[in-house]
Amino acid sequence: MDWTKLIFDLIDLRSFSNLWYWIALAVTWSTASHWVLGIPYDMVIRARRKGGQAEEDLADLTRVNTGRILYIADEAGLILIALGALVLTMLALLGFYYRVEFCQAVFLILAPMMGVALLSVATARKIRDNGDAGEALRRRLTVHRVTVQVIGMVSIFVTAFWGMLMNFNLSIIPL
Repeated sequence: MDWTKLIFDLIDLRSFSNLWYWIALAVTWSTASHWVLGIPYDMVIRARRKGGQAEEDLADLTRVNTGRILYIADEAGLILIALGALVLTMLALLGFYYRVEFCQAVFLILAPMMGVALLSVATARKIRDNGDAGEALRRRLTVHRVTVQVIGMVSIFVTAFWGMLMNFNLSIIPL
């Protein structure tokens, strides 16, 4: 067995035919939907079921994380949006104009994640401005989570469709 061939097959930059890419995609969306504004969703469920200290812990962690998110957005939001647009534009051009498959794959992960980041900032602002607490806070976090999951499902579908198309077009099997 040729070990170098095995290693290079494992880290192949043909992303859509590589199992590691699909694992990374699944882990990315699983993590994004579990950590709602940096708060593990099981805390929301625990606060709903038990109340009391669990409810206070959720409110405290939400206050800290929304403050952190809004501080970053207010202080560096414009720069982050500009850098994000630059990176997405470079990936889109390299991936879809110059047909670099690795850039296509990274773009198909990062573009929807940028949307999730903007959604997180908007949700944090709503929580702060409305002073959400108790049931209103749990509901807002749940709606945010469901929205992230819908974005993730659409993203995974589009990525899978594009990946199948790329694998079909680059297939070594003669038709």
